[in-house]
Formats: sequence, structure tokens, C-alpha cells
Amino acid sequence: MLVIGLTGGIASGKSAVSHLFASHGFPIVDADVLARRVVEPGTSPYAQIVATFGREVLLKDGSQGLDRPKLGEIVFNDERKRKLLNAIVHPAVRWEMIWDVARYWLAGHKICILDVPLLIESGIWKWVAKVVVVYCSKDIQLQRLMQRDRSTQAAALARLNSQLPLASKLEYSDHVIDNSGSLQDLDGQVASLVQRFQREAGWSWVISWLIPPVGLLVGLWILSWKAVKRRNRRGNRRDNEGGVRLQEVDTSE
Repeated sequence: MLVIGLTGGIASGKSAVSHLFASHGFPIVDADVLARRVVEPGTSPYAQIVATFGREVLLKDGSQGLDRPKLGEIVFNDERKRKLLNAIVHPAVRWEMIWDVARYWLAGHKICILDVPLLIESGIWKWVAKVVVVYCSKDIQLQRLMQRDRSTQAAALARLNSQLPLASKLEYSDHVIDNSGSLQDLDGQVASLVQRFQREAGWSWVISWLIPPVGLLVGLWILSWKAVKRRNRRGNRRDNEGGVRLQEVDTSE
């Protein structure tokens, strides 16, 4: 199975891209959906969150569900509390991702999309075959976020600045989808990637599906090859940066 990691930033249009991939028949493992699933009443993460943050993070309607906006307010400006919450939720979400991918593989799907907002920050990007980043400029992000949430510029900027900049995610990408234009442009870029991924998956996935050890070996080979390419790319970037610095020194002299 070809596992594709999809990420972006707030108001970049990642969800729209995810829906477009789904419209082409690709199964989607959505980290946001899983994050809600793993903290439902009765789960271990739910009990840990209530024990850590108190019953004030529960809804007042009697459902005993988590008041996610309230919890968000508590952790937004408190890094320590945010790390506590992440330490509870992230491991559970990762396990759910693994099980969902396994279920899609057993069902015979040859391609799966992991829709993860924190794909880069969490390190999950290392475990996927390809990384797709949905990109737009920070100005466009800001305008979309203000329109979507009807928030002030200051509030929208605060949310943008609390995240890893989209530009920083580009160096981890295998493919970039530019969502600065129209929905038609976006649809065309996704359709092009769908064709490419279908070609890359080819027919060999059938062997991996029928003979699981082969699938495991192929997966390990892909991840190893990707790690080598990543090291080479970073080495080239450091060499280029060194060349730029040398040029700057020569110029200044």
C-alpha cells in the first residue's frame, strides 16, 4: 500500500484537498476525526484529560463530552498544559491511524491518504511514502482565516504564529499543491497527483497484499530509500548555503 501523508496549515485548504482525494476513491485517515474519537466518554484518554484538567472541560449539557473550545482556550497560551494534552492524545491517535491503515490495506486498497495537520511536527512524515503539502501565502491564509472565523486580524495572526509556518513545511514535501488560485485549479492539481500515485502504486501492491511479508519488506525499503534521499537533500542544501555564505564573504571583502 502506498501511504501518502497530507498536511498544510490553518486555512490553507488542506480539508478541501482531502475531500478531492476522497472523491477519486482514495480512503482517508483523518487525524482530526480520530482525535475526537479517542477522547469520547469512556475512553482512557478521556479519563486522563478530566483527571488532568478538571471537570470544567466538560460540556454543561449533561452529555459528559469534552468542551473542546474550552480545552483549547486552556492550552492555547500555556505550553506546559499543551504538552500535557498532546502526551495524552497523540499516542492514542497514532494507534488509531495504524489500525485504520491496516483495515484499508486488508480491504484491498492500494493507496491511502493520512490527513494530519501536525504531520511534520509530530514526526509522522518519516513513516509515509510521500508527503504532500498544501500551500498558500501567509497573507492568503490570514484573509481566509479572518473570513472563516470572523475574527480580528490580531486574533487570526496569533493563531497563525502559533503554528509551524507553511514555508517551513515545504522542505519536507515530495509534492506541493498550490492553493492560491481557484477551486478548478486545485481540482486539476489533485487529479494530476491522483494519476501519478496510481502509476507509482502500479500492480505490485497485489503481491504485497497477497503475501504480507513482501509488503512489509517493500514498505521498509521505501522508508529506507526515502531516509537516504532526505539526508542527501539536506546535505545539498547545506552545501548551497555554505556556497552562498562564501560568496557573501568574498563580496564583503
